[in-house]
This record gives sequence, structure tokens and C-alpha cells, in this order.
Amino acid sequence: GAGGDVISFIMREENLDYRSALEFLAKRAGITLPEDDIRDEHGVSRKRILEMNVCAARFFRDMLYHERVGAQARAYLEQRQLSSAIVRRFGLGYAPDSFHDLCDHLRKNGYTDEEMTTGFLCGKGKNGRLYDIFRGRLIIPIIDVAGNIVAFGGRLIGEGKESPDGRKSPKYLNSSDTPAFKKMRNLFALNFAKAKCEERLILCEGYMDVIQLHAAGFENAVATLGT
Repeated sequence: GAGGDVISFIMREENLDYRSALEFLAKRAGITLPEDDIRDEHGVSRKRILEMNVCAARFFRDMLYHERVGAQARAYLEQRQLSSAIVRRFGLGYAPDSFHDLCDHLRKNGYTDEEMTTGFLCGKGKNGRLYDIFRGRLIIPIIDVAGNIVAFGGRLIGEGKESPDGRKSPKYLNSSDTPAFKKMRNLFALNFAKAKCEERLILCEGYMDVIQLHAAGFENAVATLGT
């Protein structure tokens, strides 16, 4: 019974802003939209952040399946009784317990220091050198309803190390807001749950709660992305 056009319908139905609704429809129709990219005050674009997130997600996935590097993370997933199908479905990965592996990888793939820090994948130490923000963590990609990897969450595996800027490692670490990500506008696993929720969602506290509920068949489970 709602009025309006297809764009306003998609905005309401998918909880998207105007530009994202256009992108959603264009992708379905096979149309390429003209570039009119969102940039932050440093000129870092949303498009570049999204591309960089895909590059980082592939790196984290490769590290999870690295025979030596990912052994502890794979043991943790086995302990949580998560199947390989669920691990693949959620795109889980592993951030090595190293300060520079991801930074070096992204730099080799053409991403600038400004893009890496703005995208909350790398931080800057007191000496001015970049370091990996996610270290020694199981990595959970945050995917929006349009299928974009907009951010990451990381669950600490092991003890963790103090970062070069003096911060201690919390159990869970989440991306801050970036040109591609606003915590208040997203729910973890909504990209899966929106097709299954019917009239209600199960709102959980954390990523692992959601993943285990999905593994048990409750595919309408989602989680908030902050307090």
C-alpha cells in the first residue's frame, strides 16, 4: 500500500540512503553509475575504502588457511565447533600477530598510508610508522545489505601485544567509522538475516553469538556493532 517510486521503495525496504539505493538497483540491472564518490576531509574515497577492504579480507582469509600462521585460529574455530561451510559463509579470516604484514600487503597493492589509516586497517605509531590495527585476531568482515565489505571485527586469539601507541589489546576490536562505514546504520549479518527474518530478528550482543545461531539454523540473528 506504499506510494512512491522504485528508489524510495528500495530505500525503505532495504534501509538504504538514496545513493546506496541507486547502487543496489544499478547492480541488479547491470548498469554502471557515474562516479560521484564520497570522500573524507583528507580526500580518501568510499570506493577506495571498499576496494581496500576486499583486498584486506582476501589477505585475512589466506592467513587463516596458512598452515603455520593460521593454526591457532583454526584450532579456535574447531573448538567453537564451526564448520568450514559457516567459516566460508561469513568470510572469516585471521590477522597475523605481526605489526606490519597487512600494511606491507596493502602498500604492495597500491594503497596509500592515508587510505590505510582512514579505513581503520592501520594506525600510526609515535615514530610515525604505520602498524596493523588487527593483530593476532580472528577476523569477521562486516558486510552491508548491498554486499559490500564495509568494516571488520576482530576477536583476540592468545594474549595480544601492546601497540606502538601504547594501547593494550581488548578482547574484541571493531572498525571505527570511515567514509564507507557508520556503526549506527549497520547490523552484523543483516545481509543474511533480511531474507529470513519474516516478522522478527534475534538481536545478539556479539559476532560469535550470531555466527553460532546461524550455524544452528537461526538465520534471523543479527548483532549491533558497538555499545
